Amino acid sequence: VQLQASGGGLVQAGESLRLSCAAPGNIFRFSAMGWYRQAPGEERYLIATVTRANTTSYARAVKGRFTISRDNFKSTVWLQMNSLMPEDTAAYFCNTVPHDDALWGQGTQVTVSS
Repeated sequence: VQLQASGGGLVQAGESLRLSCAAPGNIFRFSAMGWYRQAPGEERYLIATVTRANTTSYARAVKGRFTISRDNFKSTVWLQMNSLMPEDTAAYFCNTVPHDDALWGQGTQVTVSS
């Protein structure tokens, strides 16, 4: 099973995008979920986490602009990205927190032009 993120695209700086990711219920139900991103030439890292109790946390680079949320009935996690900047350009992935290497999907590309 791989978690497939969707909703990426090419936008201009200042615009918004909403990413989504559905996971199998047996994984989602028992896991904190997160969004990760990887820019070209850089390592993948965690940018947003939502626990089973809906507690959220964010990396400094996205705090105040991105919002993570989850629906435990739909087994879906979202990432609302506002005020996008060129430095947000990256491939975005969802996974559990901590991540499970077996769950990495292909990610969804977000490209922000200036």
